Amino acid sequence: MVESASTLHGQLQRGLGRAARRAAERRGAGEYVYDCLRRDPRWDRQCESRGLYYARLMVDLELPVGPVADHLFDPADQADDDGRRSGPRVGLALETLAAMVRLSRREAAEPLRRYADEGAHWFDALDLLVRLRDPALTWDLDDLVDGRCDEHDLAQLAGEAGNPVLEMWAARKPRVAAALAERRERMARRPVGPRRDPRDRLARSGGAAGVGGGAGGPSDTELVELARQGDDTAIAALFELGRRRVPALLDLAEELLPQRKPRWIGAVGRAVEFYGAEALPRARVWAASPGPFAYVGLRMIANHGTRQDIPLLMDELTDALDREDWGAAAEPVEGLGRLRAGEAVPLLKSAWTDTEYSFLRRRVLTSLIRTAPHTAESYTVEGLWDCEEPVRQTAVEAAPITEETRTRLQRLALDVPESPELRASAAARLT
Repeated sequence: MVESASTLHGQLQRGLGRAARRAAERRGAGEYVYDCLRRDPRWDRQCESRGLYYARLMVDLELPVGPVADHLFDPADQADDDGRRSGPRVGLALETLAAMVRLSRREAAEPLRRYADEGAHWFDALDLLVRLRDPALTWDLDDLVDGRCDEHDLAQLAGEAGNPVLEMWAARKPRVAAALAERRERMARRPVGPRRDPRDRLARSGGAAGVGGGAGGPSDTELVELARQGDDTAIAALFELGRRRVPALLDLAEELLPQRKPRWIGAVGRAVEFYGAEALPRARVWAASPGPFAYVGLRMIANHGTRQDIPLLMDELTDALDREDWGAAAEPVEGLGRLRAGEAVPLLKSAWTDTEYSFLRRRVLTSLIRTAPHTAESYTVEGLWDCEEPVRQTAVEAAPITEETRTRLQRLALDVPESPELRASAAARLT
């Protein structure tokens, strides 16, 4: 259960910067951090970040790692072993321990090492240890790797080039050496130069099938038929129809969208984007329709709408926040920011505070900066402590320079776990 955003506990669950700034002054903050690690409050675990956020809190609050280790080795761990990676019960705790090691709390490596040996989701811990790139923490794990990793596991570990941990193991274990050699060969075979455009695949497929319309490629009519086939060539055909701005694509979209297949919905939406504002009349009709039509129509309006669309975007955002459908809030947030809709500021402020989907906050912050720069200042300051790197990056570039923000920027500029891009941006703001 996610607590109210008005409480410190709820703010820590959401990864809000205001909680990180004030945790040291609030009684019970440490137990709230442990609770977050035990229950993983992320709304979307695939893309939301919390590990570094909670690791910093563990360091700043001088919290011991013992309760985190107790959580990892609870008897429930074995019951959680369903054969899949990234166990939802322990994933965030493992990530936080790895981030603590990067923050020089090296005692956090011990439960990580032990879990790699004994835990149900041992590979997740092993992968995190490899990514730390510290041979001193992993020198004696080569037998475990050789004995427990299959060929797929080894190939996954070998994905990071020049890792000193892997090179150390490879000197002692032929299977690890073979995985590294295979990766080097695969990289050597990779074509040099820019990635191919998806439409290149269309040209090759059309030619091979004898469908092409001469030197210019398939005709518009042939592309429409290709787009109905439902394979990779169909996706490329959709993009080519969009690039050519063929009017028939809009009718074809209405034929394909009711199929409700996520791949089709995304592909149709990207293809229709080529039309830009020209497709707004149709997009407005779609936005008022149910299901996939609404998604594609709203995305078009968010990206290309005019001020006449502000009431619709406001209604959509209000509805998304009321339903706590944080994913549905993304498009109206971006659209209102692009249109600099001042009337949306109260809604944007609510979205920032209430959303349980921390990945949404970068969009909210960008929209606030565009819409109400003065109001946005306090949010850019808070964003310097946010759990999401894109939020911190945006905040680094926009936060006013004060004594407090200067100190924070200095820390970010020197913080090894931060990305090189963010560290460079922080350093640039200090000059």
